[in-house]
Amino acid sequence: MDLKGKLISKTEIKGCKDLFHEMFCEKPHHLPNVVPQTIQAVDLHEGDWGTVGSVVNWNYTMEGQEKVVKVVVDDINKEKRLVTFKAIEGYVIEEYKAFKATLHIENNGDNNLVIWTIEYEKQNEHIPEPFSYLQFATNITKDVDTYHVNQ
Repeated sequence: MDLKGKLISKTEIKGCKDLFHEMFCEKPHHLPNVVPQTIQAVDLHEGDWGTVGSVVNWNYTMEGQEKVVKVVVDDINKEKRLVTFKAIEGYVIEEYKAFKATLHIENNGDNNLVIWTIEYEKQNEHIPEPFSYLQFATNITKDVDTYHVNQ
């Protein structure tokens, strides 16, 4: 059984792709105001918002459980509207040796597509694939898009 894997979700958004990217790249600390039922806090520990190498702590609720993860911003490409977070501490690291989530927004004509890619390595073969994290990212995408459309 392979311990490494990659999951991808694609969600069309109606709101502005630039605002969406900015929310996750430069202003994730605003997410608790947008999706308080899902994300309770996003705090900067090192670096500056919107810069590679910054360390950010996320407090969130997934599947009814409150969780915490500390991530390092691993990559940012504003032109491609891409940001990658690499988990370094917290609940997710208890199950996965490596866990990286990338948000990328593609433009195809009038359609904007948010693509989440989760790359992971499980601690052992008994750990499930992180489908719940992919669903979590998809749900946040929809909620943030609804927020932007209604503003």
